[in-house]
Amino acid sequence: MGEMNWAGRLLRLTLPIWIWIAGLLWLQPAWAATELSWLETATANNAGFEKALTVKDWNFPQDFGAHNGYQTEWWYYTGNLATETGREFGFQLTFFRQALKPEAEVAINAAEPLSGWRGNQIYSAHFTVSDIVERQFYPAERFSRGTLGLAGAEAEPYKVWLEDWSATEAEPGGELGTVRLLAKTAEVSLDLLVEQRLPPVLQGNRGLSQKGQEPGNASYYYSLVQQPTVGTVTVQGKPYAVTGLTWKDHEYSTSALTAGTVGWDWFSMQFDNGSALMLYLLRHEDGTLEDTSAGIYIAASGETTALSRQDWQVKVLERWKSPQNEALYPAKWQIEIPKLDIALQAEPLMPNQELNVATATYWEGAVKFAGQQGESLLNGRGYVELTGYADRLDRLLSARTP
Repeated sequence: MGEMNWAGRLLRLTLPIWIWIAGLLWLQPAWAATELSWLETATANNAGFEKALTVKDWNFPQDFGAHNGYQTEWWYYTGNLATETGREFGFQLTFFRQALKPEAEVAINAAEPLSGWRGNQIYSAHFTVSDIVERQFYPAERFSRGTLGLAGAEAEPYKVWLEDWSATEAEPGGELGTVRLLAKTAEVSLDLLVEQRLPPVLQGNRGLSQKGQEPGNASYYYSLVQQPTVGTVTVQGKPYAVTGLTWKDHEYSTSALTAGTVGWDWFSMQFDNGSALMLYLLRHEDGTLEDTSAGIYIAASGETTALSRQDWQVKVLERWKSPQNEALYPAKWQIEIPKLDIALQAEPLMPNQELNVATATYWEGAVKFAGQQGESLLNGRGYVELTGYADRLDRLLSARTP
């Protein structure tokens, strides 16, 4: 939650596309005889899928791969990069998996003759590059079915891909390793090596991240932070050698947004002193927050401190209006966490990092953070994701609910 929040990402990044894909590719032709929309299927009709109900035992590297028993899953990379001379870039590369039917139902029907093109998993991906100096934002998306090697996710060796966009274990052989990120469009491309140095950070209650009060309104969620990154970003045919840091989120679940939740703000921060911080704020229409809004602080040593809704204050200082749709997004923040003696200001490295793609309209971009922790300076870079400003998520849901 791009986090970051699991259900919100499902709504804003996957649901419209699955309606389109289901019709275009005839993955489930039996649906044509019903009036059930894919949005209803993905939110209300989730019987038979596994749910995030209790704390689980994590098993890495196996849990780096897919969890097909759950309806929705994504692998989400964001990073802040710079050349030797200080020219900055931001990037996002996210892969989404959506199951059409529960695994048990698929197994029952396994004897039916099926085309090799027909599968139970469909994938989409988002790729963006922010060229800070030129104030240019390059968003792209693509989608495919999880058959015939077109898209998929594997644990050992680790690989998540959609055609030639991929995150692949570059040095197999253990829980910690190096991942190569590859993505390319006609305008931009990236080829990066991302080194995992800290073990996975389990979000929420030992990896069970509660997003609402309802049972099962949760995800299984871990992050990999402060990952040194080296490689090449190419913009309009010109390559730039870059270094920086990458953040990875991986979540899977079967659930939907709590009624009345209009969107969320998600912050990932990677500081120069080796520490990191994540906050997600689930917003109501009146601006108040869901009690399950939460966060986590990761010290440079890897030690973590969980943060509840009462542990921070986030104040919007400025806003930016989208020229495409006139949505009004927060564009500067004051963040205070008395529990950690942290006071920060945050602002985008450039204003327009809004994605207006076929399946979504949302803001997600590179951000700088500056302030103090106690008597020490605290500076860094990160990403912020803002949803529900162009389109309220609860209205998207209610428009499709019978």
